[in-house]
Amino acid sequence: MADDVKSLSAELARDPNSLVFLRLGELLRQKGQLDPAHRVALTGLERHPHLADAHDLYARILADKHDFERAFDEWDMALRIAPDHVGALKGLAFLYFKVGDVPQAVAHLEAAQRVNPDDPGITQALAMAHGGEDNAAAPPSGAPEPIASPEAAQPLADARVFAGLEGAEEGLLLLDPAGQVLGGALKDPGGKDVTAAVAAYLAGVSQEAARTAKLLGLGAWTGVAAEGQLGHVHLTPPTGAALLLVVRERAVPMGRLAIIAQRAAVAARRWLEAQR
Repeated sequence: MADDVKSLSAELARDPNSLVFLRLGELLRQKGQLDPAHRVALTGLERHPHLADAHDLYARILADKHDFERAFDEWDMALRIAPDHVGALKGLAFLYFKVGDVPQAVAHLEAAQRVNPDDPGITQALAMAHGGEDNAAAPPSGAPEPIASPEAAQPLADARVFAGLEGAEEGLLLLDPAGQVLGGALKDPGGKDVTAAVAAYLAGVSQEAARTAKLLGLGAWTGVAAEGQLGHVHLTPPTGAALLLVVRERAVPMGRLAIIAQRAAVAARRWLEAQR
């Protein structure tokens, strides 16, 4: 495999515009050499910005690096260029499955299966998705692999709950079941701070959501998303004793909002565990 890397690297050096960067980047990714793979993919993407396969490769590497938001954007771009791109459909299915949006994951997998009905990985992933909520914690095998879990990320160096995340403190709100603010801040469209008011309104929501899901036989609830005229919101319980609210403007797709919420939930969970 090392000889393959050398051979492909030499070929790319002779012709920087060659599409061989796709094979080289994927080979480096499979070897776990994510930084070199990232450089190869990004350089290739700069030379071929309208190539769906280039966006797909870059998304795979970003996902391996736990940058799920940007991976979502790259797979979304690949589909804009090539609506039937199987790799992008499987990649987005992986991300939707990871945040618990099984219907969207199934929809993308079914679209991929229509394009490539003989792919056993897609068939297996669909079987897992249709298996119900018990399988929702594990990504479908039809998704790009290997992709590490965000739980493996290093602990936050900053004391703030959401340090380093997109939007940082603003647009993210973490509270306990009683409505006490644990981190984050919210403002209305006019810039007025509404953190305390929203927290008070959401007090007890996680328990109500859990009870409703139980009464309906849906199992444990993993999140609720809603669209508004001026923006979108996503609610999720990072632990059984906390509630996380993420707010973004309408320009942010609901799928990406779910990824942002998932990353924020991981940060919140680590922070809460550190407070024990």
